[in-house]
Amino acid sequence: MMKKVVLGFSGGLDTSYCVKYLSEEKGYEVHSVIVNTGGFTAEELQEIEKRAYSLGVKSHKTVDAVRSYYDKVIRYLIFGNVLKNNTYPLSVSAERMSQALAIAEYVREVGADAVAHGSTGAGNDQVRFDMIFHIMIPGVEIITPIRDLKLSREEEISYLKSKGVQMNFDKAMYSINKGIWGTSVGGKETLTSHGMLPEEAWPTQLTKQQPEQVELTFEKGELLGVNDKKFSHPTEAITYLQGIAGAFAIGRDIHVGDTIIGIKGRVGFEAAAPMVILKAHHALEKHVLTKWQLSWKDQLAQFYGNWMHEGQILDPVMRDIEAFLQHSQQQVTGKVFVTLMPYRFQVTGIESAYDLMSSKFGKYGEMNSGWSGEDVRGFSKIFGNQTMIWHQVNEANNK
Repeated sequence: MMKKVVLGFSGGLDTSYCVKYLSEEKGYEVHSVIVNTGGFTAEELQEIEKRAYSLGVKSHKTVDAVRSYYDKVIRYLIFGNVLKNNTYPLSVSAERMSQALAIAEYVREVGADAVAHGSTGAGNDQVRFDMIFHIMIPGVEIITPIRDLKLSREEEISYLKSKGVQMNFDKAMYSINKGIWGTSVGGKETLTSHGMLPEEAWPTQLTKQQPEQVELTFEKGELLGVNDKKFSHPTEAITYLQGIAGAFAIGRDIHVGDTIIGIKGRVGFEAAAPMVILKAHHALEKHVLTKWQLSWKDQLAQFYGNWMHEGQILDPVMRDIEAFLQHSQQQVTGKVFVTLMPYRFQVTGIESAYDLMSSKFGKYGEMNSGWSGEDVRGFSKIFGNQTMIWHQVNEANNK
């Protein structure tokens, strides 16, 4: 009886190679599955399904994981204002968690003997997928042709051409991973420490020139309104904002990070809506949270983002931090005003009933209404008292 393998399939170069290799070279019955985390239209998903069958899969399934991806992952990245190395909104690393979990579930459903993914041996995804599979479907064989055979993209293209496969191989020279929380772009320019992706490599092109203001409405930390439109779920608001901000080519950058396996890596990304949302959300938080709420949030969120990036979504400590982040958002409600411009944006202000920058308590740098100058004089003396004692004691002992 032919063995079954479930293949995480995107329709790109790596996973197209995997279908041919697993079915024709290894004799597996290949069941492909694509987990949509917001990177595909209905038409694109149909084309990917056609491609899967044309390559020779036994069956193909599309899993819609957009809302569950937000509910289980993205919302906490927003609550924590998570930017890896102060740059990258975890566009791909976070969505891999949702995809790996969904693929593992499908392996159980199909009753497959093995699971396969198209990760190389140089990046983070191999660890993320492997680790989730080891935890969720222990004992199921994990097959990784691109990693095991140490294939270059040129070798994959040559193999597929030899099998009569037709696809846009020029486009395949760039590895593009698109999701609702951003798109990563890898190519020859990101393989070295110097070089920027050419204009044509970016999936979203600049089409708007005139500055435009958008009004973002947050309710308990979640984006539910853009301008005059209200949405029933934040994923709808994110998608709508992406349509507006993406046209300004906002959120393009190169991320340099430490891989899980200990090497440095560079990758290009574009994330218009995520970058605007994170900066707008953070601006609102700075107005409505206390300094120690902000401080502890920063520390926990940095750990949360790093641990998520390294594939550790199933560690129970993540649920503990999520509980903290969720509770911190009780007053993060209000409007944030943002001006969009070509390649950049500016947060111009906020409105919130919970704004702690209230004039009835004093105006920064001008006047106060809740205390006197003598109050501050005494406070300043007491607040520095222990440090003053330390200096006096040590000066006396050092004479």
